[in-house]
Amino acid sequence: MWKIKKFEELTTDELFEILRLRVSIFVVEQERIYQEVDEVDKHAIHIFNWEDGRVIAYARVFKENDVAVFGRVGVKKSLRGNGLANELMEKIFDVLNSEFKNDKVKIIAQTEVQRFYEKWGFTVIGEPYIHEHTPHIDMQLVK
Repeated sequence: MWKIKKFEELTTDELFEILRLRVSIFVVEQERIYQEVDEVDKHAIHIFNWEDGRVIAYARVFKENDVAVFGRVGVKKSLRGNGLANELMEKIFDVLNSEFKNDKVKIIAQTEVQRFYEKWGFTVIGEPYIHEHTPHIDMQLVK
C-alpha cells in the first residue's frame, strides 16, 4: 500500500522501516560511509510502499531554495525489475503536482540511474561529480 506522509505523521515503525531500507540500499549495498539521516527528513514529504510491516520502496520530496527536490529513491533489492520504481515515480509526480506545481524540479542523481530519470523528462545540467563517495549528476525536469 502506498503512503504519503509528512515527518510528524510517520509512526515509529514506519520511520524505522524507512531508515532500514535506506541504510540497506545507500550504505550497505552501495558500500558508502556517510550520514544517511539528515535534517531534510524533518521537513520532507515521505513516499513509501508499505507491505507486510516493511517499507519496500521509498522516496522523499522537499523544497530547497525555491526548487522542488526529491531523493533517496530506492526499491528493496529483491523486488527490483517489477515496476515498483515506475510506480514510485508516479507517486513522486503526484506530490510534485499537488504540493510544488509551480516550482522548478531538480535532482541530484547517481550517474548509474541517469537514463532512468531521462525517461521521466529530466535533463542533465553540468558535469558529473562525486557526492557522498559516489558519482552524481545534477538534473532538472523539463516541463
